[in-house]
Amino acid sequence: MTPGSVTELKALLIGMKPALCERIWAFHALSEKGLIPDTAFAVIREDEGLCAILPAPAAPADASQFARITLQVHSDLEAVGLTAAVATALATSGIACNVIAGLRHDHLFVPWDRREEALKLLEKLSLDARR
Repeated sequence: MTPGSVTELKALLIGMKPALCERIWAFHALSEKGLIPDTAFAVIREDEGLCAILPAPAAPADASQFARITLQVHSDLEAVGLTAAVATALATSGIACNVIAGLRHDHLFVPWDRREEALKLLEKLSLDARR
């Protein structure tokens, strides 16, 4: 357990405080021999090669556009249920959600054109957990 991190699901939901980043993001395959752009939010090494999450201007023009919503709660990496609760809330409204867990926070990538709707659903999920 990371010092200061939260593991209890209700506390995670109450404290998640979703924050929308106004930058457009795209997932992009990188060459194994290429340089990793300094602007990459994350780089993932998959069996097929590297994948970077880049600001849209640095990605190919035809790449799908995503918004990043960061859950501000300091979620523990061993906490159970936060990803499932968030994904279920968004899936119920037909919103795709790609989750990346950092050491302190979870980052959700949702379709750019549904970002505001996703943010409202997450805020409602947090509010409902307070009841």
